[in-house]
Amino acid sequence: MLKKRLFLFIFLVFFTTVGFSQPLQTVAKKSHYTATSTSAEVFDFLHELQKRSQEIRLTTIATSTEGKPIIMAILGTPPPESPLQANAFEKPVVYAEANIHAGEVEGKEAMLALMRDILLGHQHALIENQILLFVPDFNPDGNDKISQRHRTNQVGPKQGVGIRQNGQDLDLNRDFVKLETPEVTGLVENVWNRWDPMLFVDMHTTNGSDHHEPLTWAGPHNPNMNPRIYRYVREKMLPDIQKKLLKEKKIPSIPYGYFKNRMNPNAGWITFDHRARYGTNYAGLRNRFTILDENYAYADYRTRIRVAYEFLREILRYTHDHGSDMLDLIHCVDRETIAAGAKLDTTHNRFGIRIEPLPFRKPLTIQGYEFTVITDSTGKKHYRKLPQEKRYHPLFYGDFTIAKSVPLPRGYILPGTVPKIIAKLQQHGIVVEKLGASAVLRVQKFRFAKLFPSKWPFQGHWLTRVAVTASTETDTIPAGSYFVGMDQPLAPLIATLLEPQSDDGLLVWNFFDRYLTAEWSRNLGIYPVLKVFDQPPRVRKIVQ
Repeated sequence: MLKKRLFLFIFLVFFTTVGFSQPLQTVAKKSHYTATSTSAEVFDFLHELQKRSQEIRLTTIATSTEGKPIIMAILGTPPPESPLQANAFEKPVVYAEANIHAGEVEGKEAMLALMRDILLGHQHALIENQILLFVPDFNPDGNDKISQRHRTNQVGPKQGVGIRQNGQDLDLNRDFVKLETPEVTGLVENVWNRWDPMLFVDMHTTNGSDHHEPLTWAGPHNPNMNPRIYRYVREKMLPDIQKKLLKEKKIPSIPYGYFKNRMNPNAGWITFDHRARYGTNYAGLRNRFTILDENYAYADYRTRIRVAYEFLREILRYTHDHGSDMLDLIHCVDRETIAAGAKLDTTHNRFGIRIEPLPFRKPLTIQGYEFTVITDSTGKKHYRKLPQEKRYHPLFYGDFTIAKSVPLPRGYILPGTVPKIIAKLQQHGIVVEKLGASAVLRVQKFRFAKLFPSKWPFQGHWLTRVAVTASTETDTIPAGSYFVGMDQPLAPLIATLLEPQSDDGLLVWNFFDRYLTAEWSRNLGIYPVLKVFDQPPRVRKIVQ
């Protein structure tokens, strides 16, 4: 009997050892880079990592429209059970996601491979000084609609990819203001508001111009965020990573964008705009570091995965080495933001309502191609790439600058009749208070002077911009009104959502439509949000 038990023990140990010694491969690797993983295969891969390592926890941050879980992996030594425990470790938290546009798949495969190498291989040092939050498949509904007919301009994978939109037919990377998708709502409520990551990395594939560089990247573009965070990413972090990738991995890279005029490449290089609807800009308006990864669509699938892997790894090497300093800067910025919101300084505390992309003085160097222009039978001209290489030196229109601004208040007053607006602010993690007594305050009021509705619907909305006339007067604010103070870290986001002339606020996304005109009237109405420049009302209570 003893011999039999001993044999059974040896057999189990051998079986377990052999089973775990088998290399864990991604679907991309196993298919010889002809396929990408389904959401079920991503789930299985994460569970296999969990079987082999004690340094990973899995949690669900949302459930998609079609009922699929959005799984987030928590990596650490040890992985914290909660954000509260993460705070006790006093380590920076980095959040990275892929597949928000589910036809852009190499970020997903690269993230899975890097997680494996962190937990089971030679990249383990990346979790010594930081906590990593990874969501490799942010859009499982779009991911599983795999077809060879999708993104046919993209070089591989041969077996096809998913689609850009989620199960609601919405673009998740346009939802960060309105929060109408379960995926982005879950991200904001369960990651941003709870974990408050120091850095956000968003992994994509380009749609753009012809060039040789396999990697393009960007930081946040909205200058209403704190300029110290804005400049750190643009002037320190990304240039350092760019140099190391080129020197150590021979990976050239350029800022994300496309030629302003492909018939004249030297006319300029332009990029996506500054609005808060984009995830990287949204995170910037929370005064956090952000990096957009855009891998070159015309590089082959295997190359794109390698480049995405190396870029994400290099980002994490940077945060591993500099995370403490970056965290100190964030804490300093949060304190400055709170202090600025607690006092009235209409000269320096301002919010940009018109933002323009200006060119940097130094042109880019982009390794592109020669081209010819073909005229079809209708007389229309078409661009055609030629195989010969050619270097271009366009100016980069990526210096986003405030062209017009308005003063920031001490806070905003909203009537007690807008609970849906209040709930939306709370979804973003903004502290809202209710007045327990009436108060006499000097406020700025706004009457709509002109409406500029969009000509076409976008993401389920007819977007609306307004011109307003402002007046300042002393008014009695009734008890039960809501107060949103600017003495909180999310002040730039608060102004983005509530300023009447914000170019991507709640008014733009139709949350205030019923106030645009008075009932049964052709006259334009009054914006229900007031700006408070006096000492805020004293008797108030936080709304839970």
